[in-house]
Parts: sequence; C-alpha cells; structure tokens
Amino acid sequence: MVRFYLVLTLLGILLPYGALVPWLVANGLDISLLFSEAVANPISIMAWLDVLVGAIALIGFILVDGQKHKVKYRYFAVLGTLSVGVSFGLPMYLYFKEKQSLQPQP
Repeated sequence: MVRFYLVLTLLGILLPYGALVPWLVANGLDISLLFSEAVANPISIMAWLDVLVGAIALIGFILVDGQKHKVKYRYFAVLGTLSVGVSFGLPMYLYFKEKQSLQPQP
C-alpha cells in the first residue's frame, strides 16, 4: 500500500499542475482571469465548493488523526492540501501514516 499511496501522491501533483501550467503559459499569472474562469458557471462553482469543503474536512482529519497516531510530517500533507489540493494532500498523508505503521515501534 505504501507504493500505491506514493504513486497517488505523485499523480495528485502532476495531474492538477499538468492542467494549470499550460494555462499559466498561455495567460500568465493573471489572478483575476484565473478566478473569473474558475467560477464561470454554476457547475464550476459547485465543483470548487465541493473541493473547498473536502479540503477543510481533510485538514481537520489530518490534524486530529495525525496527532492521535503521532504521524510524522503530517504538516507537509496539510501544506500539500493548501498548495495543490485534496488529490495531493490525502494520498500524501496516507503515505506517511502507512509508512510509519510499517516501521518497528520501540
């Protein structure tokens, strides 16, 4: 499972940024255009609100579960969620947790 989560972590950064980078190359860092295109219609708004709620839930889960299980590097998963998204933060956290659970405990 560790490799599975690591592969998903890599896909979780490559796929979203694979879509974003060409847009940035074409449009530059035009934040107002990015925002207007992101909320261009009700379906886009629904998708972003879904992602926002999922990210808030994931950050809460990482902080609570991570403290309970003493998962090292859990804050990197929070940063990954904030900088990339749920598709990166969730598999990253699961990777850290699974990898730690496989190590011998003192």
